[in-house]
Amino acid sequence: MIVVVTAVFALILAFVLGLALGFFREFFAVAEDPLKGQVRECLPGANCGACGFPGCDGYAAAVAAGTAEINRCSVGGAATAEKLAALIGGDASVIPVVAVLACQGSKEHAPLKGSYWGIPTCRGAKLSAGGTKLCSWGCLGFGDCTKVCQFGAISIGDDGLPHIDGAKCTGCKCCIAECPQQVLREIPKERNGTMPFCSNRNPIKTMVKKTCKVGCIKCGLCVKNCPEKCIVMDKGIPLVDYAKCISCGTCVAKCPAKVFKVLPHSA
Repeated sequence: MIVVVTAVFALILAFVLGLALGFFREFFAVAEDPLKGQVRECLPGANCGACGFPGCDGYAAAVAAGTAEINRCSVGGAATAEKLAALIGGDASVIPVVAVLACQGSKEHAPLKGSYWGIPTCRGAKLSAGGTKLCSWGCLGFGDCTKVCQFGAISIGDDGLPHIDGAKCTGCKCCIAECPQQVLREIPKERNGTMPFCSNRNPIKTMVKKTCKVGCIKCGLCVKNCPEKCIVMDKGIPLVDYAKCISCGTCVAKCPAKVFKVLPHSA
């Protein structure tokens, strides 16, 4: 008898709570801006977060509210920006970008500092052992970037380095955010150019060569010989201002360490 009474009481309580929840849901419901739904339909649905918002829903809400630009979806690119411009107006100009690995420290060129038996991720190796290579700034090669790429644009090659397919890369920058070594760079996609493929910031030439056979030796010839003055040394690494670069190739020709190369997607 007690079991029956308990069951009946539980059913009545569940029914009352269900009615109460339904009432409060309707009473406290917040009307959603219909424009948000229309904006959301224009987005590709990758939910990569490259726009700076928590997924496509967050970005759609910000665009509908007028607090975000319509050209921040790197996955959808110009096509998405044009759809949004047709819907609500705004600047639809987009500069496509692609991720590039600024490191040549392959298994052949960058020796290990010892055996690593920890968590097989770049972030794990960085946190627990300070990295696995003698070069403290080089790519660790565990492929954290491949795991966050939603477009299959990155794969680890036989050389132990990630290789990026420029045709598949959407410039979402998820790999750049994931890399603990910060060796992935955001580069303009629809243009030719060159860049230094090294992230070694050690200012001593002899130390660079001990840790990586193909590292930048900080000679500064790229800076001195650039006719457009678009290269500067920043913390031991040459950086290129692509707004000024005319892709003349002088830096490639003058670099004794062969660190400067033509960008893969423009070759």
